[in-house]
This record gives sequence, C-alpha cells and structure tokens, in this order.
Amino acid sequence: MPSINQIPAKLLSQGILGNYIHGTDATVGYVSIEKGSVLGLHHHINEQITYIVKGQLDMKIGGVEVSLKEGDYYVIPSNTPHEAFAPMDCVVIDVFTPVREDYK
Repeated sequence: MPSINQIPAKLLSQGILGNYIHGTDATVGYVSIEKGSVLGLHHHINEQITYIVKGQLDMKIGGVEVSLKEGDYYVIPSNTPHEAFAPMDCVVIDVFTPVREDYK
C-alpha cells in the first residue's frame, strides 16, 4: 500500500510543504504549514476544498477574511483569489478538482 510520506514534498512557499496524490479527476494534498508562513494572493482554475486537520489558518478568500480552526473547512470556487497566513503550526488537507497538473 502506498504511503503519502513516500511522495516527495513540494515547497509551495517558505515554511509550506505539501505532499500530493493525483487521481484521474482530483488532487489531494497533505500540507504542513509552519507558524508565521504566508501563501500570497493567487487563484487557479481548480475548485479547492481546504480542511484543517490541526492548528489554525487565517485566509482571505474572494475578499472575505476567514479564520479556519481544527475541523473547519472551506470550499474555494474556481478562479477565486485567496491567500493564507498561519498564526500557528498547522496541517491541512487540500482537495482540488480538476487535477493540479502544476503540482505533478
């Protein structure tokens, strides 16, 4: 059985590492984020579901500020500008559809 730990991590930004699984129609990411890390404003064609496994992630999504804590999730529509800041260490599961070809 494959393990997500066997997938080489992708550096998304300083302090943000993701391991990504790609299916036919979706990408799932296990993302570790260090306290103080920032993911700058960006958007993509993929719908994104972000689920907080541990910690807290403060985001601005389509101009709306949200603070996501353990157990919270947010559905980010396709092409919606968003950014994130980690006020503490956190672990996030991200699901993208269609597949994030740029993360392969």
